Amino acid sequence: MYISAFLFAGFVCLICQIVFDNSKLTPGHITSSVTVIGAILSFLGIYDDIVSKCGAGATVLIANFGHMLYSAGIKGYEEAGFLGIFSELLCSSGIAIVSVIVLSFVFTLIFKARD
Repeated sequence: MYISAFLFAGFVCLICQIVFDNSKLTPGHITSSVTVIGAILSFLGIYDDIVSKCGAGATVLIANFGHMLYSAGIKGYEEAGFLGIFSELLCSSGIAIVSVIVLSFVFTLIFKARD
């Protein structure tokens, strides 16, 4: 499991680095693209298989955020209809978004940005 997690996460990072080095895309474009790819893979039913085979190698990547948003939207739609999409998205992704904001703030207090 550890080897497959390392290889999968390393492969995704390698692809992103190659795209970054050989294109004019910014890190924000690449991050957004990987998130959308994660949602598409979740829609196709592939991302759950990747998570079961690669474990943490697939769940710590930004692609998992797209998977999480898609899964939450579908769950909300099944439970409460169209408006349930939005309520479930906020409930499920809220923890991830708040933790990123808090950790970003903590790291800005600890480290000094370079010019």
